[in-house]
Amino acid sequence: MKINGLRWMILSLILMVTIINILDRGTLNYMWQDERDKATGVVIRHGIASELGIVNDGMTPEVRQTKGKQVLSWVNIYFMLAYGLSQIVSGKVYDKIGTRKGFIFSALIWGGAVTLTSFVSGLYSLVTLGIIIGLGEAGPWPGTTKSNAEWFPIKERAMAQGLFGASASVGNILLPIIIPFLFLSAGWRITYFVMGFICVLWIIPWYFINKDSPKKHPWISNKERDFILQGQPLEVNKEEKAWSTVQLLSDKRSYSVIATRFFLDPIWWMFMTWLPIYLQEVYKLNLKSVSAVAWIPFVGAALGGISGGLFSGKLIAKGIPAIKARKIAITIGGLLIIPGMIGAAFAPTALFATLMLMFILFGFQFAITNIQTLPSDYHSGKNVGSLAGIGGAAAVLGIVISTYLVPALTKGGNWVPFFAMGLSLVPLSIISVFVFTPKQE
Repeated sequence: MKINGLRWMILSLILMVTIINILDRGTLNYMWQDERDKATGVVIRHGIASELGIVNDGMTPEVRQTKGKQVLSWVNIYFMLAYGLSQIVSGKVYDKIGTRKGFIFSALIWGGAVTLTSFVSGLYSLVTLGIIIGLGEAGPWPGTTKSNAEWFPIKERAMAQGLFGASASVGNILLPIIIPFLFLSAGWRITYFVMGFICVLWIIPWYFINKDSPKKHPWISNKERDFILQGQPLEVNKEEKAWSTVQLLSDKRSYSVIATRFFLDPIWWMFMTWLPIYLQEVYKLNLKSVSAVAWIPFVGAALGGISGGLFSGKLIAKGIPAIKARKIAITIGGLLIIPGMIGAAFAPTALFATLMLMFILFGFQFAITNIQTLPSDYHSGKNVGSLAGIGGAAAVLGIVISTYLVPALTKGGNWVPFFAMGLSLVPLSIISVFVFTPKQE
């Protein structure tokens, strides 16, 4: 049996598990607080924080709000530390065992842990399973970079990476719709169980369809195999020697990935983690009202991911060197973030704020799609996942720092400093990519 467009089928499965990944990691933030009747203040559905005894009605609203944000911040920090460690390890693992086994390994770890979270009895078990989820969920990011390097010619890689980024955005569009619905209908424990079980089920089609690399896959047509292999750098088809972490860190080019992701990635996680809390606290929305607008910013993200990949791909098709095309796209994406940050900081309504966030996340995905493609522009084979993983770990360090700062920056309900922090990260990320990319394009 031969399948035309097998590379797109492989990518489609990755996009599917990425959506599941985002839904799984976002459950905590949308189910953290109690859902209360807007008129009476009576609890309609207990959230994780109150059910596990982290906050209670004996606290004043201000104390409950502050403590809830502080504990949520630390739960996310532990998750991100595990996620960052796994970025490094997962990159090496995927380079060693391949993307087929790598994705199965990752999905089993995080899907199993998400399912078990439905049985937690306290903060300790919640944090422990959050760490395990972080260890598993990081894998698809370096894994996708490696898979795209194997399955796509260089002119299509940014597009493939853009679709991957767009799928994360689709997950975030669905997140405020699906998770609050499940939470309000059945509670947070059943929500965790359902989402974890879906993740484990995904392994079945992945196992049967992704049988091997494009060189040896029995279902790939000769035409598609030749298109993929002939469109890659010559060294891809050779046996490339694996670099050590020290060698990768000694290469100046690596820091165009490491430093840029350190500064830019926190912008995504500012809204991935804090968007529902921000909308509830600043605009006094209940969870149903949050669901009505929280998906809007991620439409911009989905469009930005696809547009960023298409844009650099067209520049390369016109003869502009790949690295230069990436730098142009990263700069444009960064500049688009700036007006969105300023507009959102002073938005008079929740709807206006989320529309401003569309600009922020459009620009972010426009840029990050090209940043995440840089490892496969610099390397091939055994080093792509490794560099992508190191870049992911650097991103996590930036995310941990920013997450730690958010409760202090937003104390008293003033979120303007939150947006000022995001704004300051943009020029630092753009400067980094120009400083560390090679002068010879």
